[in-house]
Amino acid sequence: MADARTAIAYRGEGPVTASGVFGGIWLVFGLMWRADSFFALVCYRLRTSLRAKRVPILPRLLHHVSVASGQISIGDPVIMEPGIYIPHGQIVVDGLTEVHGGVILYPFVNLGLIGPNITGPTIGARAMIGTGAKVLGPTTVGKGARIGANAVVVHNVPAGATAVGVPAVVVKPGLG
Repeated sequence: MADARTAIAYRGEGPVTASGVFGGIWLVFGLMWRADSFFALVCYRLRTSLRAKRVPILPRLLHHVSVASGQISIGDPVIMEPGIYIPHGQIVVDGLTEVHGGVILYPFVNLGLIGPNITGPTIGARAMIGTGAKVLGPTTVGKGARIGANAVVVHNVPAGATAVGVPAVVVKPGLG
């Protein structure tokens, strides 16, 4: 439900008025129908739940459905907290990566690895990663930070800061 509430808020569809279990189910299915990226995120959530219960085969099938429907590929060791918003697809997240709640991942974003190191980035709560941006390696993007479109982040970005460019540099200092 946290993903649904976040999606509704960012999509500008008004307040979440669903009440009770059936209202919540109706809200989630409505979003899945309207947004392929939300459907892919639901597939990821279901996949991680099934993997935790050691259900065979279905998690892998759900991964393929996520990639085919919303063009979203989220690796197995990735931790994505509730409340993530992905307005469109073409997202790749891999490695030992952690994405906190309230984060917005715009299209063509890659949160990934550098070379053989399996440690990926940590994205702080309510950060925004712009279209086409790459956040690579064991970097940290602080809470509320903003990464500009097509930026390539290979160094830490402080909380509240804005980073742009290739390689990304901080152009607006953080909350400090």
